[in-house]
Amino acid sequence: MSQAMTLAQAAFDAGEVPVGAIVVASDGKSVIGAAHNAPLSGNDPTAHAEILAIRQAAKNLGNYRLNDCTLYVTLEPCTMCAGAIAHARIKNLVYGASDSKGGAVANGVQFFEQPSCHHKINITEGIMAAAASAILRKFFQSRRK
Repeated sequence: MSQAMTLAQAAFDAGEVPVGAIVVASDGKSVIGAAHNAPLSGNDPTAHAEILAIRQAAKNLGNYRLNDCTLYVTLEPCTMCAGAIAHARIKNLVYGASDSKGGAVANGVQFFEQPSCHHKINITEGIMAAAASAILRKFFQSRRK
């Protein structure tokens, strides 16, 4: 998660919402995808950290299925990202801060609990949540000035 936090800081420095994500291979060690939010710089509303990290991991594996991989992300995924996680068949999701407005895992639609979601995933929440929340608060406070 510390690597994802480093990416979140890079997003902050680039003027993007500070969210970072990494995908770790089934060996539990190799980072096969890493990204931070980039919708503004890429003029791409789908350029969330999770989506970009998943795309990179799939290219690196040569397979769109990321079976037995773990996604670490600093913020609870939104509905779009939860859908991508399910389609990629990621085994484990680890996230930091909860997102009561835009989150779709423990909040909102609770995507993985829906009968229409055909992929079951192991979820761990709250890892480095204080640090992830703090950088988000700092970012949005600076935007309001």
